[in-house]
Parts: sequence; C-alpha cells; structure tokens
Amino acid sequence: MGLLILRCIFIFIASGVAVLAIKSAALTQPSEKFELGAFFAILFISIVVLAVDLAIPRKRVDWLSAICFGSLIGVALTLILGPAIGQLIIPLLSHKYALLFSAMLLPILAVNLSYICVSFLLQTGNDFRFIIPYVEFQKNLRGNKPLILDTSVIIDGRIADVVETSLIDNRLIVPTFVVTELQRVADSADRGRRTRGRRGLDILNRLQNMNNIDIRLDDTDLPEMKGQPVDLKLVSLTKHMEGKLVTNDYNLNKVAKVQGVQVINLNDLANAMKPVFLPGEHLEVDIVKSGEEAGQGIGYLDDGTMVVIEGGRNHISERASVTVTSVLQNSAGRMIFGRYEFTTKRLGGTTVSLDGLAKSPVSSKN
Repeated sequence: MGLLILRCIFIFIASGVAVLAIKSAALTQPSEKFELGAFFAILFISIVVLAVDLAIPRKRVDWLSAICFGSLIGVALTLILGPAIGQLIIPLLSHKYALLFSAMLLPILAVNLSYICVSFLLQTGNDFRFIIPYVEFQKNLRGNKPLILDTSVIIDGRIADVVETSLIDNRLIVPTFVVTELQRVADSADRGRRTRGRRGLDILNRLQNMNNIDIRLDDTDLPEMKGQPVDLKLVSLTKHMEGKLVTNDYNLNKVAKVQGVQVINLNDLANAMKPVFLPGEHLEVDIVKSGEEAGQGIGYLDDGTMVVIEGGRNHISERASVTVTSVLQNSAGRMIFGRYEFTTKRLGGTTVSLDGLAKSPVSSKN
C-alpha cells in the first residue's frame, strides 16, 4: 500500500513538473503541438521509471529514513549530473531548444533520481541502518531477522505467551495467505476445525494488541509462489525475506531445513525449557494405563511428558517411584523411560512408605 501511494504521488508530481518546465520555457514561444508533445514525453519518461520499479520485487525500510535520505541523494545526484549532461548536450542544440532543455533538465532529473533513490531504500528492507552524524551501511548478518509465523503455530497459541515474556524482539510477519487459511478453517463445517480456526484468529488478534512486539500482515506475492501450497509459500517467503520460519509442523520443519531455511520449532523450544532427567534419577509419577509392551505402564508428568514404566502394568492407579533409564527427545516431543521401584501412594486412598508398607489412610471421595 505504501509503494502504491508513493507511485501515485510520483505520477502527480511528474505531471506538475512537466507543466512547470513548459511554462518556464514559454519565452521560446514553442508551438502548441510541441508543448503537448513535451508534456507527454516527460510523463512517458516517468512511466518508464515506474515500470522498471514495478519489475523489482518489493521490500521495506523505515519510511522516514527512506524519504529523507533518498531525496537527499537524488538532489545531490541532480546537482552533480545536471551540469555535466547540460554541457554535453546543450551545445548540440539550437538556441531555442537549448533554452527549453536547460529549463527542463534539472526538474526532470531531480524528480526521477529522487524517486529511484527512495524506491531503492524502500525495497532494501532492513539491510542497511543509518547512524547520525555519520551514515553507516551495515548488513544485519545476525539477529533482528523477521519471524514468519505459519498457521499451526498461531493456532497452537504458545507464541503469544512467549512474546509476552519479552524474549522475542524480532518483527513478526503473518502472510496474508496464512490469515486466509485461518479464515477457511474457522468457516469449516467440521466443529473441531472450526474451533481451531477461531482460536487461531483470537491468538492473532491478541498478538496485534500487544505493545511489546512489532507484528504486521504481509501480502508479498512472489512469482514462484503462484499455485503452490501454503507450506511451500511459507518456505519461499522466508527465503525471500531472509528470516526464520516459526512452526510446529514436523513435515514443514523438515522441508524448510532441506531448502536451507532457518526454523524455530516451538516444540523444540518447549522441550528445551523442560526439566532435564538423567539416567539414574528418581521421579514420582501416577501410572494411569498400560503400555504397548508386556509389563509396561504409562504415566504423565505435569507438563504432559509421557513416562513409559517398565514393570508398571500391575500398578495402574498408583503413584510410583520410578528410576529413569533413558530419555528420547525430538521435535515431536519427549518421552522418558523408567523402571518401577515401589508404590508411594495408591490413588484409591492409601499412602505407602518407601518400603511399600501402609503408613496411614488417606481420605478419598471415591
């Protein structure tokens, strides 16, 4: 939208400059046909510049810096190139056309060069930063890369909790095709999908209302994204923005890494924040069901981590002391394997001492 407004303003100013240049050359008394031709010639040059700009993929940078610095460079180039071009071309023209050319040269150069400089800065994103009183061009090789959110991570909702901790200071990018997918899920006839879609829209609204994060919707439409599924569009957009893809989707995680895209998997982040259990350590867990293998029982920690307990099948509905034997962890989650030691509490109502003997009754509503 910003570039569209800039382009409209550019055409308007170019038209004004064309009229001003022709009026300034009125002393030459050109014909009406010549004035009309000169007017459209100036507009044609501006349209050519605009067409070249449209052919370049759009990027963004801070508007104030782009306009001020781009205009300054455009005017400086005009003052440098204008006299040089005039000295080369004016001697070749007749007196009448030389006056007209000299009157039109500087305004045309100023408008077109300023537009090119401003547009160039708008399309370079945050690749450069400006330091006053000196201007320093420095590529941001580390940090401050935009984070592109996919549908699954928005529906999951934990990204909002992470943002509230002020751990993330990167810009969050939500592609418009992701919002479209959320709306399609929210309008689904399936009740479960409809609930998930509405939750995703609520989380997105919550993120937009946060003051400690910069989040924006992006409508970039690259040629290679046409006709592609949402996952491949996300990978292409992340590569284009040189950012990081935030997802919970295991398959998308693998595809992105194969294509060299940096990925932040919230499941990996959650696993990294969980307490670490080493083989030989002891923990207490409620055995709630039997496992797939003979003699196995299954329990869960407070954070939802599954604990597979060898020898726990005969102790379902009991809280047991378990010795950790191994830990399996990947992007899909974490699983702890342990060995049953003894029962510390029967969930039906009896507390058991460490040696397994009944210690005292515990009241129960069951």
